[in-house]
Amino acid sequence: MADTGRSPRIRWHILLFLAPAVIVYTAVMIFPLFNTLRLALYSATGQGGREFVGLANFHTLFGDALWSKQFWNALGNNFWFFFIHMIVQNPIGIMLAAILSHPRLRFAHLYRSAIFIPTILSFVIVGFAWKLILSPIWGIAPSLLDAVGLKTLFQPWLGKEEYALTTLALISVWQFVGIPMMLIYAALLSIPEEILEAGECDGITGMSAFWKIKLPLILPSIGIISILTFVGNFNAFDLIYTTQGALAGPNFSTDILGTFLYRTFFGFQLQLGDPHMGSAIATAMFVVILIGVCIYLFGIQTRLRRYQF
Repeated sequence: MADTGRSPRIRWHILLFLAPAVIVYTAVMIFPLFNTLRLALYSATGQGGREFVGLANFHTLFGDALWSKQFWNALGNNFWFFFIHMIVQNPIGIMLAAILSHPRLRFAHLYRSAIFIPTILSFVIVGFAWKLILSPIWGIAPSLLDAVGLKTLFQPWLGKEEYALTTLALISVWQFVGIPMMLIYAALLSIPEEILEAGECDGITGMSAFWKIKLPLILPSIGIISILTFVGNFNAFDLIYTTQGALAGPNFSTDILGTFLYRTFFGFQLQLGDPHMGSAIATAMFVVILIGVCIYLFGIQTRLRRYQF
């Protein structure tokens, strides 16, 4: 084919259509991100100004005994919060999606709506509702357990250090299990019928078809859900703040990086806010999330290579 010598045309209409979204995203995401990184390199002075201190704030965050204890406690709680979601929420979501995608299941749309409704509820409503339900004084949880003869199992789960964080994680699972359910449900419906019919010809049906055919095909969706779960749980704040307050009691047992950042940046009670140390915590959160996402992407890519047909 002869070379016409013409340079490729610039499709200006694509740039025009993308410009509003890029401008808005830059204004509300990119600029605040870099501004936070910049604030972490400064420290407040006595005259109401600020001075460049480099990595001194990070040295305080990780080197000072008081700051580092709070940071590592919050980070450990974040990982436990995420771990509960990974081993409880996502498997339940996959199981519900597999059940609801069965073509012979009646009223499937009603079940999907009922399971997804808590997802659209306000954090404030969910937090206060469960706080009332689990209250040992006026909650209905003791009465319900007593009705089935299990009242001895009741504990003030939100008031004990060893139970509070796990209880909040399970409340969050109850609220958001509809998200992985719907994503996996959509992935299961997108599987071509020809593949399932070919499996039936080979005698692969029922649960065997799910494990050998459907599960490998929906692994990309499961990977995306895992990433969303990781990022969402490290940004968790609303539920814990609503139920346990900014101090994330009892005795900081439910403190995560979000509540730690809030107290540091804005201040709480007699504690003055420090935007520069708060920015250092936010930067550390960003690095942790970035590393976690990169590890997940590498793991997903490795798993997908094993299931290539």
